[in-house]
Amino acid sequence: MSVVEAPPLPLRPWHGVDHYENFPVASWLVPAAERTRVQALYRFARYADDVADEGEHAPELRLAELDRLERSLSDPACEHQAADALRPLLIGHPAWLADCHDLLKAFRQDARFQPHPDFASLRRYCDHSAAPIGRLMLAFFGCRTTDRVALSDAICSALQLINFQQDLARDLARGRLYLPLDELAAAGVGQADLAEALQVGRAGPRVRRLLAAQTLRAAALLEQGAPLVRQVPWRLGLELRAVLAGGRRIVEKLAAGGFDPFVARPALRARDAFALLRLALRAPGAIPSDDRR
Repeated sequence: MSVVEAPPLPLRPWHGVDHYENFPVASWLVPAAERTRVQALYRFARYADDVADEGEHAPELRLAELDRLERSLSDPACEHQAADALRPLLIGHPAWLADCHDLLKAFRQDARFQPHPDFASLRRYCDHSAAPIGRLMLAFFGCRTTDRVALSDAICSALQLINFQQDLARDLARGRLYLPLDELAAAGVGQADLAEALQVGRAGPRVRRLLAAQTLRAAALLEQGAPLVRQVPWRLGLELRAVLAGGRRIVEKLAAGGFDPFVARPALRARDAFALLRLALRAPGAIPSDDRR
C-alpha cells in the first residue's frame, strides 16, 4: 500500500479562529492551569476537524494530513503546530493519547464520509468524535473515574447529536447525512424528501416527526449525563452547567421551530442569556415534549 505524501494543509490561526461555537470553550470558568491544557486540546481538535471538513482538498490529502497529525502526537521529531502544545501533556498518559487517537478516527470517517446505517453506528461515531473531549476534560481536572466517564460520554454524545439536528441543512448541502438510514426508512422519509426540504427551505410533516424523535432522544441522553455537574470540582461543574444550558437551549429552539432546521438554523444569541441562566440552574431530567400541532 502506497503512502500519500503531501505538503501540510494551511493551519488556521488559534487566536481569532473563525468558528461559531454553541458551547463555551476554555472559558473564564476554567482555572488558568487547566485552561492552557484545554486550549491545547481545542487547537488540536479544531484543526483536525477543519482538515476533515473544510476546503476542497481531496480525501487522500486530508487523510495524509491526519496521519501526519497523529504521528506528531507521540513523535517529537514530527513537529506540527496543531499538536506541539498538546504532545507534552500526553507523555505518561496512554489513556489520554488513546482519546486523541479516537478523535482522529472520527475525523478520518468524515474525510471519507459514509452514511450511518443505524443509530448504533451513529453512537459509535460520537464515541470517537465527541466523548474523548469530555474524558480528557475529566482527566485534566483530576477526576476521571469509570462512573464519571459514563456520564460525560452521555453529555458529549448528546451534544453531538443535537448539533446534527441543528446543522442538518448545512450538512445535507455538503453531501453529509447524520441520521440513521434505517430510521429514515421506518419513518417513510427518503432522500428525495430531504432534498426537497433543502430546496424549498421547509420540511414536510414526516421529516419533522422524524427530526422531533431524533432531537428528543438526544435531549434525554443529555439529561442522563447531567448529574455529572455535582460529581466534579466546582469550577468544572460550572463549565458543565453552561455546556448543558447551551444544549438545552438549542433543543428548546428546535422544538419552538417545529423541529424544522430547514426554515432557520437555531443558534445562540446574546438575547438567550436569561434562558441560558434558567437552563443552567435546571435540575436534570426534564426534556421538552413534542407538542407540535
